[in-house]
Amino acid sequence: MVLESSADVVVLRYPAEHVGWFAELTALGRTAVLADSLVYWQLRVGEGRAPEPSRDLRTTAAPGPDAVRALVSDIFAAYGNHYLANPLFDIGRALTGYQEWAMKSAADGGCLALRGLDTENLLGLATLDQEGPRTEILLAGVVSQAQGRGLYSHLLKAVEDRTLARGGTGVVISTQGHNTRVQRAWARYGFEPVQTFLTVHLIQSRLLDG
Repeated sequence: MVLESSADVVVLRYPAEHVGWFAELTALGRTAVLADSLVYWQLRVGEGRAPEPSRDLRTTAAPGPDAVRALVSDIFAAYGNHYLANPLFDIGRALTGYQEWAMKSAADGGCLALRGLDTENLLGLATLDQEGPRTEILLAGVVSQAQGRGLYSHLLKAVEDRTLARGGTGVVISTQGHNTRVQRAWARYGFEPVQTFLTVHLIQSRLLDG
């Protein structure tokens, strides 16, 4: 597939246990860039270590498109995704992609917003893929001004509750391997690591000359 592709960049993702694959990829006539890892965690529904309920918080369906765009921009502006490894990519476009991804989830009914007592006070966002027995959290986070207050666990609880209500059996979530802070939060809630994938960008070498 890679040899037949004329694309400037081919992005591959494969299970990290195939340690020897990267050496083989370097021999395909492209420049191979290791672009971090993706770690998956899983929770069995009903086993989460939920926070104490708070009268000051509630979750609702997604807000309007402008609010979703603003939330993603605030939450993920500094997120070190794999696009940072590629000098050909405009990092700002990656954030735009996250915004479009989130708005599609919202339009499909797969989006939760965490709010304060003031319904206009948006504190966090989770976008979901709810196909099949497991819910996959695609994007989730708390706005920068509200971080460090334990709100993220309330967002996870809302996702677990929604999954349980629709008869789902589990929740999965992933992040770049370097993002240990959020992985500690998942572990505290009851998630367990299940698999790691490596991301490799195969770049036409002529594009990197000079």
